[in-house]
Amino acid sequence: MTDSHRADLGKDPSRVSGMFDRVAPAYDRTNTVLSLGNDRLWRVATTRAVAPRRGQKVLDLAAGTGASAVSLARSGADVTAADFSAGMIAEGKRRYGDVPNLAFVQADATDLPFPDDTFDTVTMSFGLRNVNEPKKALAELLRVTKPGGALVICEFSHPPHPAFRSLYRFYNDRVLPLVAKAVSSNAEAYDYLNESIRHWPDQRELSRWVREAGWGSVAYRNLTFGIVALHRATKPREAAER
Repeated sequence: MTDSHRADLGKDPSRVSGMFDRVAPAYDRTNTVLSLGNDRLWRVATTRAVAPRRGQKVLDLAAGTGASAVSLARSGADVTAADFSAGMIAEGKRRYGDVPNLAFVQADATDLPFPDDTFDTVTMSFGLRNVNEPKKALAELLRVTKPGGALVICEFSHPPHPAFRSLYRFYNDRVLPLVAKAVSSNAEAYDYLNESIRHWPDQRELSRWVREAGWGSVAYRNLTFGIVALHRATKPREAAER
């Protein structure tokens, strides 16, 4: 029997969105506990990479409850927080619905409801891994970005140092499930989290996917010893002439 409270590596959109709908109210608190507070540091690094400025049009895809989007909007940027989970969008509107320059939109990463060349910067934190066609999502992000615009992706990755990688796997496999049962409203969802991280490509492979989607100036840097990688790229200006 299939567990109705979690997604699996097939990443069926309805199951993934349903899973996130159920965890939305406690999602940010649970992430802070399970990441030992590092989620806040990763959010700061992502915001700095986006470098939001007044009047800049930013798409925060897989925005969840809007924790990252609100920090971008408070800089004066015009931010669209998009997520395919109706529960996450509802929770985001409840928390941050009165924040200026911030709009919440339900959207599918593989079929974005925005015209070509709309945004100056597109960003996605810990969401690409949950898309059933991530390469298609990277192409969609390219489509809606203005020529010369930027891509910033923050995503779980693979620590390059063998000793730290072993310690990280031990934490994910043995410690995290116990903590998730204590603090999460849907502990089974974090079994999927472990599986999705384990089967996700490493930093170099994801960089290759970004290049193949048509992005240029592709680069990444590791955060927290490579538990997470921050990927950056630019849409070639000549894309406007194609």
